[in-house]
Formats: sequence, structure tokens, C-alpha cells
Amino acid sequence: MKKFRWQLIIIFLTGLIVGILLLREQPVALPFMEPEPAKGGSYTEAIIGTIQRLNPVLDIHNNADRDVDRLIYSRLVIFDDRGLPQPDLAESWGISADGTVYNITLKKNILWHDGKPLTADDVLFTVDMMRMGDGIVPEDLKSFWSEVEVIVYDELNLQFRLPEPYAPFLDYLSFGILPKHLLNNLTFEEMVNSAFNLQPVGSGPYQFNGLQVENGVIEGVELVANPKYYGKVPYIEKFVFRFFPDGNSAFMAYRNGDVQGIAGIPMENLADALSDPTLSIYSSRLPELTMILFNLKDASVPFLQESVIRQALLMGINRQYIMDKILDGQAIVADGPIFPGSWAYNDSQERIPYDLNQAIDILRSNEYVLSGEDAAVRSKNDVNLEFVLIHPDSPRYLAIAEQIQSDWNAMGVKVALEAVPYDQLVLDRLTNRNYQAALVDLNLANYPDPDPYPFWDSVQATGGQNYSQWDDRMASEYLENARVTVDIGERTRLYHNFQVLFARELPALPLFYPVYNYGVSEEIQGVRLGPIFEISDRFSRVTDWYLVSQRTLKTQPTNTLVP
Repeated sequence: MKKFRWQLIIIFLTGLIVGILLLREQPVALPFMEPEPAKGGSYTEAIIGTIQRLNPVLDIHNNADRDVDRLIYSRLVIFDDRGLPQPDLAESWGISADGTVYNITLKKNILWHDGKPLTADDVLFTVDMMRMGDGIVPEDLKSFWSEVEVIVYDELNLQFRLPEPYAPFLDYLSFGILPKHLLNNLTFEEMVNSAFNLQPVGSGPYQFNGLQVENGVIEGVELVANPKYYGKVPYIEKFVFRFFPDGNSAFMAYRNGDVQGIAGIPMENLADALSDPTLSIYSSRLPELTMILFNLKDASVPFLQESVIRQALLMGINRQYIMDKILDGQAIVADGPIFPGSWAYNDSQERIPYDLNQAIDILRSNEYVLSGEDAAVRSKNDVNLEFVLIHPDSPRYLAIAEQIQSDWNAMGVKVALEAVPYDQLVLDRLTNRNYQAALVDLNLANYPDPDPYPFWDSVQATGGQNYSQWDDRMASEYLENARVTVDIGERTRLYHNFQVLFARELPALPLFYPVYNYGVSEEIQGVRLGPIFEISDRFSRVTDWYLVSQRTLKTQPTNTLVP
């Protein structure tokens, strides 16, 4: 022990000194400057098109109107990135156990831009106007509201009574609310031509401040922040929309410094926009699905009724090549009828990759062999793998259809192409089931609830929008039950099961989801763009945007030695 005594003493003294130093170490708050959003500034955005009527009941056919209205008017309910309902004017809601009664309570002390209180009577008035909207309000929307009873109990409480359970009902409560006290004395026809539509009064985060008119033509709309907004008052004080005839002129307006944002960047301007260091590009999946529908009841193409052949056809399409070479990368590969990111999306569903060799093997294993003089078309029992693909009459769709035709020809599937004007394609060929295969876009804008029922339920195969006439009893039961089930967990389970069946049977071939590109100057901070259900959803977080920032002195704890 004597041999190690001095070493032990040294170790002890060293530990004592370190311990004393550690005891003296205390957190010290170091000051630093942090930028924070501040009120002020003006933002100008280029929109393609022009306004007609700034009225949420009348704006359904005009995107420019809808964009401006999104900032002026409030809604009972809005939706988050996943498509789940969130309160806007509504403070809360309750749903009866049978799913037929919706009780809504409004937030207190909400004011119109003119200072008058917003009440449940304004909601009822807006619904009444939608019920009377001949020629402007879509017929199916008019019909829907004509069957819903609206009861106002007091200024803040109202009730919607449905004739039968309908789980996606909250989608229908995302309409902009009109001020009854300003329009109550007008018929619907008088409201259509009212001066109110160019001098709107709403309850949203921005209020109307005037039109910008040059040579008798409306060139822009000026809005200012609503200081009495019931939500978060916007940081940006002035919001201006300028109207342009096309994407190129809108982009040149940005280049010239006339605007700070571009509502939608056309594909022909995208390369220049991406190369501009001053322009931030925000991309989002559009609420659209490009797909190939099959007429599953057409006896002249019996092979299309075989799910394994449909699987081979999808496997033989090089969707990535189409997106890269034809769509300039502005699309996302689709794997089903429910959008990725939605609360109902099944992330674990089967995905079919491009594999030409395996697609050919599937055809061979099902006895479809090359035949004929040039041995270019596969056949089985004297039935050739041959059909007509109709497509919209436009250069973009033609290029897509030609690439699909080339891919399928490489498999031994002969496809003839037929270009059809889009209105005729839908209203004549699809509606009358007068087609074999069709390249189409399903536009699901304005309805965040996924609800695939209209396109895939067997009841809709005759006279409805189930143009493929898919008749799968189990899939239909999933869709029908999900429509009347209030519980979101149960609806999710039902839709997940539906997607598994869809991926297995492939009644139609999902190709891709188009992408929306929004350009905003790098000067504008706080911009964020998630999945959108309509183009105006780019403003869902507009109250977070800011141009002006102020530096605030803050402190951050840190460990240091006190001398």
C-alpha cells in the first residue's frame, strides 16, 4: 500500500479539483437576435384569367373568382392536408349516431367586413341561394341541398338534417358564406347581376379594397388585411391580384417585377421558373387522377374482363418514362383511386412496377401467343389482343396515348388510337358506354373526402359514373358501408380494404397524379403548400405569410464556467 500512496493522493486531489470546477459551472443566458414576422408590406400575384363575380355561390366555374373569394369569404369547415375537417366559422359540431343530423355551433363575435355580426341566419340564406341557383349552381349540388333541412335555433346554433346517412357531408359545408343583411331583398337572378359581386363583403382574412381598372377593363383586385378577423390577422397588409391572358405573360410580369407570385406556372415556363434564383417553387399533387378506363361489359374485347390481362397491361406501361419525357416530371406515379396523403390512403397496398418482360410472360402463361402473318399480335382462341383507345383531342394526351400504344405494341397488343373532344368523350362515349378503352382524367377537386363510390360502386354501373361497369359485390359493400359510417377509424378500414381489392382486380389502370406548381418570390416568407383539394388551397395558411420581419432580442441558456 505504501508503494501506491502518492498515486492515490494525486488521483484524489485531481478529482476534488474537477468536482469543484463542475459545481461552479452554471447555465448562463446568452443574448441573440431572432427574426420574427411583423405586420406590413404588399404582395401582388399573377392569375391567368379574370374575375366575373366575387360571390362564392356563383364562382364555381371561374378559378380566378374562387382564388379571390378564398381570401374574402369564410367557410363553416375547412380541411387539413390529409382531408380531415377542421373548424373555420364553426366552433364545433356533433353528429347523431345514425349519421343523419349535424349540429353546428358558430364561433362567437364573428363580424362581416362592414362590422355587422355573422349569424346562423347567414348560413341558411347562403344554402337557400344555392337551392335557387338555376343555370349557375351545378344541378347535382342544387338537388343535394334541396333534400337537406336546415334549422336555425339561435344566432350561433343550427342543424342540418339529412334524408339518409352520408359520411362525406362535411365536404358540403366548405362553401363561402354570404351576408344576408346585404342580399336578402334580392332574388337569385337579381343577385347574379348585383353590384355586390364587384364590391363584395365577406368575413375572411382579407377584405375588398377596390378594383384596378385600365381602359374600362378590370386588370386587378386589391384586398387589405381584415383587422377584425376572428382568426389570426394576416401579417401582409395588402394583397393584390393581377390578371393575365396566359401563363407566359404572367411569367414575364414576374420577370419585369410587376408581380411577386404566379398562381400556376405552365409547363412551358417551368424550366425558366426553376432556373430563376429569386423565385421559390412550391409543388403539390393536384386532386386529379389520369387513368385508363376499360369497358368491362364489351363482349367484343372479352380479354379486358380478365384481371390478369389488365395487370399485364399496366405492367407494360412505362409510366415513369411518360412522366419524365412527356410531362417534364410534373406528375406522381399513381397506384389507386385514393390520393396519397389522404387519411383514407392505404400505404401498404400492392404496387405494380414497369416490367415489360414479366408482362409478356403473364400473357404467355395465359396462352396469348403471337400469331398472324407478321406475328405481331397475340391471340387466344382466335381472339386477338386488339382494341381501340380513345383519348382527349389535345397534343399532350396524344403524346401520352402514343407512348402507351408503343409500350403495348412491344407486348404484342395492338392498339388503335382515336382522338375525341373531351366533352364528347365524357358526355357521349363514356356516358353511353360506347368505348373499349379510354384515357381520361378524373377531376376530384373541391371534395376532400375520398369517397370512391360514384366511380366504382356497382349501383353506378348503369347510368352513373362507373363507366367501367365494374361489378364487384365485396368492393361495393366496402364503399356503401363507408358512406354511411360516421366513425373515421371504421371508414379508414373499409377504404383500405377497398384499395386492396382495387389493386388486385384493376378495373382501370391508374397512371399518375398531375402536379401543381406555384411560384412565389423568395422575399415572401412563411409560405407552405401541402396536398391541395382545389387550387385556392394554396392560401390555406396565408395568415402565416410575411414580408416584413423584426429582430427580437432573446436569450438562450448555455453551460459555461463562471469566473
